[in-house]
Amino acid sequence: MRPLSPAHEYDVPALAALNNRFNEAGLTLPRTEAFVEGHLDDYRVIRDDDGHVVGCVCLDEYSPSLVELVSLAVDPAHHRKGLGRALIQAAVDLARRRGYPEIFAVSFSDDLFQRCGFESQDVTRYPEKKRRYDRVSADEWTVGQKHCFARRLA
Repeated sequence: MRPLSPAHEYDVPALAALNNRFNEAGLTLPRTEAFVEGHLDDYRVIRDDDGHVVGCVCLDEYSPSLVELVSLAVDPAHHRKGLGRALIQAAVDLARRRGYPEIFAVSFSDDLFQRCGFESQDVTRYPEKKRRYDRVSADEWTVGQKHCFARRLA
């Protein structure tokens, strides 16, 4: 594996495809190439030795004081290697460098986020998230048992 790095323009199709690989199962929201292009500076990736993207994470800003960790995805062939944890830490580090006082995420991966220093949080604390879910997919808010996690950065 290569070290974590920022994403590049040529990664856009691979990032959208990796994230959307988990969309049908309801694990991620759909990501268009336009979304990825618009957030390119907010992505961090892990590449295999051949340079292919095998993991990604992105920050999605709601306001100068609130950011969400989104688009966390690791190719199944690379699960159980610590990549998810490394990607979460990269997102936390990026959010901290950008001066956000807090980062939150909505996920099924309770244990992973808790091991990374996140604490369970009531998602109603983030009404901005509910509004975005409603715009993206009316049923996304109620599908599955996703939980909200937050980590103070300041």
